[in-house]
Amino acid sequence: MTRAYLDWNATTPLRPEARAAMIAAMDVVGNPSSVHAEGRAAKALLERARGQLAEAVGADGADIVFTGSATESAAFACAGRGLHCAMVEHDAVKAYCTVDLAVSEAGEVSAPNPAQSALQLANSETGILQDLQQGLAVSDLTQAFGKVPLAFNWLGCDAGLVSAHKLGGPKGAGAVILRRGVDIAAQIKGGGQEMGRRAGTENLIGIAGFAAAAQAAARDLANGVWEEVAQLRNILEKALSSAAIETIFVGKGEARLPNTLCLIAPGWKGETQVMQMDLAGFAISAGSACSSGKVRASQVLRAMGYDEALAASAIRISLGPETTTDQVLRFADKWGALYRRHKERAA
Repeated sequence: MTRAYLDWNATTPLRPEARAAMIAAMDVVGNPSSVHAEGRAAKALLERARGQLAEAVGADGADIVFTGSATESAAFACAGRGLHCAMVEHDAVKAYCTVDLAVSEAGEVSAPNPAQSALQLANSETGILQDLQQGLAVSDLTQAFGKVPLAFNWLGCDAGLVSAHKLGGPKGAGAVILRRGVDIAAQIKGGGQEMGRRAGTENLIGIAGFAAAAQAAARDLANGVWEEVAQLRNILEKALSSAAIETIFVGKGEARLPNTLCLIAPGWKGETQVMQMDLAGFAISAGSACSSGKVRASQVLRAMGYDEALAASAIRISLGPETTTDQVLRFADKWGALYRRHKERAA
């Protein structure tokens, strides 16, 4: 059985460019904090990667602090700042904010005080894009970076969160982008690395892979790769709609990521769909990968006004540049057959 990986929002395959950069970095012996020749070589690699990431994310003149993940980045950028966010945010952001911002049925978040708010650019479950206000304290760019045009310098926010493994880099590498002049206290203290903002010897291998992946992702975006992915997503959406007219497509008609399809099949548990499609050779999810294994309705969909039963019947399909027309059509055929079987058994 040939499997189809349709869970790109959870994590992406490692790009060849990232793999090559990581292999090369393995031969760099020195510690970037050491002053001898080997240390200076490691430092040069680190700073080159910092510059490459800044270029890819449109953050020239900003400070980039490398971390171990977007979750760590959220802790650094949000903890202790008295920020507010909405229920649609990632759990890593909600953990450090007061969750009280209003969410519309279309997934739009109202932030009356941007300077005290954390707001994602793209939702990982629905793909819905936010029209970000200027002056935000924190913007989570994790899902959007590499899939839609953006530049940190355009956003006018204090801090942006990004992650390597969401765009073809390795797991275990993330970053916070800080507007120049913004001072946020370190959460991890010790050796004073990363301009005193994140102690601990830098993960040079992961950072090299992150930077290479970011540059490759920027090239793909400029070359229209994600427009092709969006066409595949639309083909899949049309096929699934034909297979089950009761299906609700969350975010349809709204600005959303080009690769993301969130659908609700009323009465058919999302976790059941995920397991059945897995056995059929397709990797999808029932929400954020960080919440996998938790039997609960999507809090994102609940915040948008869907009731418990509908929110528990949702799945997320997320495509990537390696996804093929054959894969999405095979998925639609198999999903449709399983849906019909579900309806027959429920009758």
